[in-house]
Amino acid sequence: MSFLGQGAEAVAPALLGGRIVSLVGGERTVGRIVEVEAYTGLDDPASHSARRIGRTARNEAMFGLPDTAYVYLIYGVHWCLNVVTAPRGEPEAVLIRALEPMEGLPVMARRRERQRDLASGPGRLTQALGVNGSLDGHPLAQPPLRLELPRTEDRPSRIGVSGRIGIRRARRRPLRFFEEGSPHVSRGPHARLDLEPLSSQDLPEPPLP
Repeated sequence: MSFLGQGAEAVAPALLGGRIVSLVGGERTVGRIVEVEAYTGLDDPASHSARRIGRTARNEAMFGLPDTAYVYLIYGVHWCLNVVTAPRGEPEAVLIRALEPMEGLPVMARRRERQRDLASGPGRLTQALGVNGSLDGHPLAQPPLRLELPRTEDRPSRIGVSGRIGIRRARRRPLRFFEEGSPHVSRGPHARLDLEPLSSQDLPEPPLP
């Protein structure tokens, strides 16, 4: 099984410190992943692929290969970027919630029409990277949108854990993971849980690039 096919709950915290590289529109923008949420498929009532929903045109990408982008629209305004993280036919994915801007900050600021909070939130980061629904189902191993797994030196030393943000079902499940102390983590109401932070040493190791 590939690293990215181990399931959303296992893969999500191990993505922290990785990078999303966008060449959309011929402009390079890069962000380091600092916040994610896991959606664990058929038995997760908050997932778009929950058993009560089934397989639809909207969530089709979730049933594809691991390392595929699942991009969807919320509130008719904001695109959200997810990474498929289970074998084909097992619809699990990790929502990328926040990035630390690394490259192409002027491009991000122009797209966002502001200088601050460029990628602190799922809708903000897709706008900053130029991501939209045309990239739904895109293989994240190739341009114009790539996922680079974290190197050992890029991984956070302490990983916070909480309930997920902006959902009503199963919001207390400890499936939101974030880099503790990062100013780029999104803000929003979430279920605060009395949990110890994770250590990156306890997570599965991505393959060497």
